[in-house]
Amino acid sequence: MKDMIRSSGLMREEFPFWITRHVQGAIAEHGHEFVELVYVVGGSGYHIFQGTEYEIGAGDVYIINPGETHAYSVNPGEHMEIVNCLFMPSFIPDALLKELEITASMDYFYVHPFMNQDVRFNHRLNLHGQDAVFVLQLLDSMIREIGNRGLGHKTLIRLQLIELLVLLSRYYSLMQNRGTIPSPRQVDREITARRIYGYMERNYDKKITLESLAGLFNVSIRQLNRLMRQEFGRSIIDVLHDIRIERAKRLLTESEEKVITVASLVGYDDPSFFSRLFLRHVGCPPSRYRQGLELRRLQREVR
Repeated sequence: MKDMIRSSGLMREEFPFWITRHVQGAIAEHGHEFVELVYVVGGSGYHIFQGTEYEIGAGDVYIINPGETHAYSVNPGEHMEIVNCLFMPSFIPDALLKELEITASMDYFYVHPFMNQDVRFNHRLNLHGQDAVFVLQLLDSMIREIGNRGLGHKTLIRLQLIELLVLLSRYYSLMQNRGTIPSPRQVDREITARRIYGYMERNYDKKITLESLAGLFNVSIRQLNRLMRQEFGRSIIDVLHDIRIERAKRLLTESEEKVITVASLVGYDDPSFFSRLFLRHVGCPPSRYRQGLELRRLQREVR
């Protein structure tokens, strides 16, 4: 899929967006650098997310984040039609959302994609009736715009995607929890913590400070740490290290970049500090982690 997107010329840095509507067949496990929003138009099949299989059908909506792996399978004789909406996290800048005064409404984009995977798919968003019709109309409109490339199509697509995400946020917030309903304060706290987590996950390679995060989310540094400890059981710095180390493991697995380069790619200027941190989190240095993966690969090939 990544090659198809590149060859289409649509996932470019100046306009990192691509959308298609097609019949989805079986596809092997894969990951990618972009956000993937999926809407199931009709039929049914199975979505394998991070190694766990979930049945999906018409009206289901879900998001796959950069770095996550997933796959599809469809029973023989059946088909499943989906809309794939792919975009880089930079496609909707935080500054634009702030200017439009809708950041607080983007619960679906900032919260739902970053929740525990079991919650994400056991309690996924499923649309019916006019809600489903309107979402599909928005997606089809974006498909027409990207196909026709008329005057102002980039602006229209960006605004339509924002409208879609705000609507999904609204639909998601209206879903009734099957368990206990949290208090408004608990909901606000979780939303803020998940938004902070989402921001760090999208910007792990940039310089992130407590001061910049506190200013961006309009909380004090003390509140920042308290929020993360309440929701994730760790300080915000520890959470950021976890995100970066997980990304580093993927780079060590899937690329041949040197350890010093990997350190820089995940946001660490000091490779020695990165190696010590990696050892503490993973149990071995980065170079040995890569050697171990290579050894296991060779052993599988021999078998």
